[in-house]
Amino acid sequence: MTKIAKKEKKQEVIKDFQKNPQDTGSAEVQIGLLGKEVKELAEHLKKHIHDFSARRSLVQKVSERRKFIKYLKINDTVSYEKIIKKIKRK
Repeated sequence: MTKIAKKEKKQEVIKDFQKNPQDTGSAEVQIGLLGKEVKELAEHLKKHIHDFSARRSLVQKVSERRKFIKYLKINDTVSYEKIIKKIKRK
């Protein structure tokens, strides 16, 4: 995948999760971006079972996403409920 294609996919995720047009770093956007990366790493690990550095990276990203979700649950329950519905996670 080229850099341009990666950048376009990242922009799509940002547009899906942002609150306003200038929002690129909110917890919601970060959760969306981390979710995309988790899916990509999971697909990679299905093909490359013994790639332990990718496995470690996957665990780190899942943990980081979990922290963002926990932050939203404590500080902004409305956004938390929206994001949970959006990522279909309960």
